[in-house]
Amino acid sequence: MPYFQRDRGTRTPSQRKLYALYELAYTLIDVSAALLFLVGSIMFFYNALETPAIWCFVAGSAFFAFKPILRIIREIHLASQGDFEDLAQRFNG
Repeated sequence: MPYFQRDRGTRTPSQRKLYALYELAYTLIDVSAALLFLVGSIMFFYNALETPAIWCFVAGSAFFAFKPILRIIREIHLASQGDFEDLAQRFNG
């Protein structure tokens, strides 16, 4: 079974729970990144806060960079709980 299928996280109750936890983490990362960018933007109005504002942007960028990494980790985690027969058939040709 290929990665990134819509129904991958909805097969069993444990997979649904795992998928929901990853989605929660993904949402928290999104909100954190957005808040860091917002706070950094406001801080840029004050010269004394320019350096912390830059760090807010760097941290927000790191959160945005972690989003696709988390999605790949989720897919691998769900695949490890999935159908090994499909994987074996693809490997054996």
